[in-house]
Amino acid sequence: MTNTPGSTMLPEDRTTLSPAQARELFRNGLAVPTAGFSLGYAQANLIIVPKDQAFDVLLFAQRNPKSCPILGVLDAGETSGELLKGGDIRTDVPKYVVYENGVKVAEPTDLTGYWRDDLVTFIVGCSFTFETALMEGGIQIAHIEAGVNVPMFKSNIRSASAGSMSGPMVVSMRPIPASQVSDAVRITSRYPAVHGAPVHIGNPEELGIMDLSKPDFGDPVDIPAGHIPVFWACGVTPQAAVMESRPALAIGHAPGHMLITDARDSNYLVP
Repeated sequence: MTNTPGSTMLPEDRTTLSPAQARELFRNGLAVPTAGFSLGYAQANLIIVPKDQAFDVLLFAQRNPKSCPILGVLDAGETSGELLKGGDIRTDVPKYVVYENGVKVAEPTDLTGYWRDDLVTFIVGCSFTFETALMEGGIQIAHIEAGVNVPMFKSNIRSASAGSMSGPMVVSMRPIPASQVSDAVRITSRYPAVHGAPVHIGNPEELGIMDLSKPDFGDPVDIPAGHIPVFWACGVTPQAAVMESRPALAIGHAPGHMLITDARDSNYLVP
């Protein structure tokens, strides 16, 4: 075990934790990005809104399936479900973000004090899910190797609006060796429920991203010689829509601090 400041003890080999074990660590105060945790199990984004906002979020997700693939929904007031059996959505994510009128007001590690019986939770697919498959295919993942959060950027691609929800697509970036880009596309295309194939390869300026060293969310990573930046749609997109659309209340996971579900990665693999 290693000690992370402000957290509980971090296991040396987080890859072998069961989802329930990982969620227990987060419930007890461990607040770290979840890339590399519980290999073989799907990770997920969250967007939690009052019931009167839920239809707009559902429609937004339906119109933007690449960035907002819904894996499950907890009805108003529900705190557990099939994707986190025995868990609690209010405590089992390492860190959350609370927005009021589109402005971030808190980053708690426990939502108990913010919880309301009218809150609906949308569990959205995450590209961390296919990272195991990339690594098994011989592709190194820079942010995992560096022990940092994946870099995420607001792009110039506009999401399809729905009701009160509008905003840009957020993308995550991974530098891939040029010789392995086609492999990365092939591998991730088989996981459409967790963002699937990349939305862009190469020149970040075409996405409106001027500086890869300054992500909007997460941490920068080095792009070694011979590597190409590859961009996938990201489940932080609903939070970007919250920032732009400014609903009275919305809650998400802190980017990179995901819900580790009981679902296997292979559940979302297509032939």
